[in-house]
Amino acid sequence: MAEQKKIDVVIPAYKPGEKFQKLIKMLQKQTYPIHEILIMNTEKAYFPEASVAGLPNVRVEHLTRAEFDHGGTRDKAAGLLSGDFFLFMTQDAVPADTYLVEKLAGAFDDEKVDAAYARQLPNPNCSVIERYTRSFNYPDAPSVKTKKDLPKYGIKTFFCSNVCAMYRAETYWRLGGFEKKTIFNEDMIFAGKIILNGGGIAYVPEARVIHSHNYGNIEQLRRNFDLAVSQAEHPEIFALASSESEGMKLVKQTARYLIKSGHPWLIPELVIKSGFKFIGYRLGKAYQKLPRGLVKRLSMNKSYWEK
Repeated sequence: MAEQKKIDVVIPAYKPGEKFQKLIKMLQKQTYPIHEILIMNTEKAYFPEASVAGLPNVRVEHLTRAEFDHGGTRDKAAGLLSGDFFLFMTQDAVPADTYLVEKLAGAFDDEKVDAAYARQLPNPNCSVIERYTRSFNYPDAPSVKTKKDLPKYGIKTFFCSNVCAMYRAETYWRLGGFEKKTIFNEDMIFAGKIILNGGGIAYVPEARVIHSHNYGNIEQLRRNFDLAVSQAEHPEIFALASSESEGMKLVKQTARYLIKSGHPWLIPELVIKSGFKFIGYRLGKAYQKLPRGLVKRLSMNKSYWEK
């Protein structure tokens, strides 16, 4: 980035723990200065005030669980800030070094880039299968995706993760920001707007955060259910490319990796885990045909259905 711009950081938080404290410390050490860090905390009683006490560029806004929304809360945060760029992160994404903000900011030297997202590295306790999934979704090579890449990348053209993603403020407001009410996937929905309006999304592997989950089978089902619900609610974007072919590609490549790396006994686990993901996805796509009570039980974000 030729001229230094004002960068604000947004972190939604709920019962933040040790990783959150590491995140705040690492943000304070970044080589590229951060103008303000805004924490959108759900339920004041659970917030560790001592973790941010005395930090001059940190602000905390409290909300209730009923007020939280994946898109709406982030959009509200953006409205409270004045930066040229917004960096959205999750409370468990820890910068791998002091260059995270600098590397993401540099992507915007390319004028067609409206969003840039970081590489996610696995935690030390990450499972073998999830470790490979990280490398599949976050490879070594950088890229800038635009509308012309839809035939090449399919659904991955819209891929952008708010675990750690930066946006031009001007573009954010011009395109209407994140959805005010969404179950999940607010980042890909907005990325779709960027792509369809002629913008570009940069993947910056040199910008790295440590972030992974070892989800169980039911958690994967529920997560994929919510993912599919978000896609079903936004056909203007997700009808342009299928997710299922990308999912099959991941399963096949993971199986090959398990064989080559000497972990063939994990293939049954991969098949079962992938089955739960697929079932959750198909149920989510058809959520409007399911009983309301079942929909709520299948969802990871149960409060969405109560609003």
